Amino acid sequence: MAEALFERLDEIVERYNEITEKLSDPAVTSDPEKLRKLAQEQHELEPIVSAYKEYKKTRDELEGVERILREESDQELKELAEAEVEDLKKKLDELVNQLKLLLIPKDEQDAKNAIVEIRAGTGGDEAGLFAGDLFRMYSRYAERKGWKIEIMSSHPQDIGGFKEIIFLVKGKDAYGTLKYESGVHRVQRVPVTEASGRIHTSAASVAVLPEADEVDVHIDPKDLRIDVFRSSGPGGQSVNTTDSAVRITHIPTGIVVTCQDEKSQHKNKAKALQVLRARLYEKALEEERAKETATRRSMISTGDRSAKIRTFNFPQNRVTDHRIGLTLYRLEQILDGELDELIEQLRIADQAEKLKQLG
Repeated sequence: MAEALFERLDEIVERYNEITEKLSDPAVTSDPEKLRKLAQEQHELEPIVSAYKEYKKTRDELEGVERILREESDQELKELAEAEVEDLKKKLDELVNQLKLLLIPKDEQDAKNAIVEIRAGTGGDEAGLFAGDLFRMYSRYAERKGWKIEIMSSHPQDIGGFKEIIFLVKGKDAYGTLKYESGVHRVQRVPVTEASGRIHTSAASVAVLPEADEVDVHIDPKDLRIDVFRSSGPGGQSVNTTDSAVRITHIPTGIVVTCQDEKSQHKNKAKALQVLRARLYEKALEEERAKETATRRSMISTGDRSAKIRTFNFPQNRVTDHRIGLTLYRLEQILDGELDELIEQLRIADQAEKLKQLG
């Protein structure tokens, strides 16, 4: 383990001990906000301090056994000591990896709710049907996780599915879990619209954004152009007799958000502003990430939305994630929301990449 990492660990232990002392200081205990912040910081540092203590204890044990090995003349005892040395070295390696993982900077956005945008891509109506399949997949996954889904905006098509659907996922670490889904998803199957039985390839894009609070993004009302109109359903027919649909244009960036699902103009405006805030927040985050060096960027976690990340092949019952070369032959189960294995493997690959950067 690099010397710099040991220095960092010593600094963390020092800070942990400093916080422990402060938590018994009357000046801190009488200030609820200060007490809360220090207790939260201590809670976050505790797993690192605990693992580092275990590492030092194991290292001391190893040094003791190696000393016995050097000084002991009894062959049987030496063989037992050699076996213990191997076990302790293995444990040390595991603890080093655990410490490295614990030292990976946490993405503050991970704990946020997620706004997911699914759009039909190439493939006409079949792409819209696939967008509907993806929405159902994420809805079922959210159910399994105990999360809640709220549709922000949708543009359904006549034969089913969606040209576009935007929804909010509320739940613990929703963004940190779903952020790996950003990118182009491809489907290979015989469309219901295809009479000849030929396999077609269609696509839908997925964008996952962290929900932004008002404190995260300030929007100047002067920068907005707000238009209202009558909402329409599949085929363009009017589904409301009042001008309840809302289109908001953010003039400085040109970002446009439309919401028409609610009958209330006020509710549609509130949802449109929520989506706009998330897009502006993501734009600011992307600009920040762009400043990072290429070696520090992780395409697994940030998700290049123009890149083909996953293929759903119906004839072969196959789902392949192209970023990590993972293929699973459980297409129906995955489309029914069984995403845990895929997402966990992406998380592991992301952590492995970050471990390389730590050295």
